[in-house]
Amino acid sequence: MLENRRIGFIGGGAMAEALLRGLVRLMPPQAITVSDPNPSRLAYLQSEMAVQTTSDNSVVCQQSDIVVLAVKPQVLPAVLAPLKSAIRSEHLVISIAAGITLAQLESWLSPEVPLIRVMPNTPALIGKGASALSGGRAAAEQDVQTAKALLEAVGIAEVLPETYLNAVTGLSGSGPAYVYLFIEALIDAGVKEGLTRDLARKLAIQTVIGSAQLLIETGNHPAVERDKVTSPGGTTIAGVQALEDGGFRSAIYAAIHAGTKRARELSGSQ
Repeated sequence: MLENRRIGFIGGGAMAEALLRGLVRLMPPQAITVSDPNPSRLAYLQSEMAVQTTSDNSVVCQQSDIVVLAVKPQVLPAVLAPLKSAIRSEHLVISIAAGITLAQLESWLSPEVPLIRVMPNTPALIGKGASALSGGRAAAEQDVQTAKALLEAVGIAEVLPETYLNAVTGLSGSGPAYVYLFIEALIDAGVKEGLTRDLARKLAIQTVIGSAQLLIETGNHPAVERDKVTSPGGTTIAGVQALEDGGFRSAIYAAIHAGTKRARELSGSQ
């Protein structure tokens, strides 16, 4: 579905790099153009993946039929303003700017431009991303499937109504940071109990990887697997009680809600 397509990225940050690493496994790097205001960033991307680079966003539009908007949501209106005539209905535009709605993109470009709104996450960098996407009014089913194929180059992708994307932002978009914080806490707790930091790190990371993989392979609800290691009167139930007493579950709820709320704020929606 990406064969013979030319893809351009406006913005060459971490999320763009993650997608690029997946794409260069599927298509010639010469068919990909990236723009960024930072010359050293462009040099890095060109050296790492042999993609074409430029500091001129309009060049990306001229050389591409798929344009990925990979800049911060706060600067996106200013980035798009000079490109309104350069991005036409022949383009497919994919936005990964958190919180920016399809209606906003239409107002900044044109209702006739096929638009896809995407919420990816950074594990895409190693091909383990989790993304959700929604198509705009001018996006045909083929456009949606093309965007899905692009995202599936770096993980899993789900097509959803746009109303779900702010919640996706709060969960899987921001979720890696919560997982890293949890792993960091596991490591520090192990050190506090007398383990070396290297050993605590190795055990904590493998525990998270193994637990997640077990859920994938069994298809079980997390509570099922939790119960298997929670013996009556044992060590695990003592730890679970300590987490519940500390508001662990409520803190996770609050974190997801805060991320979702912030995504709504960025888009000006309620």
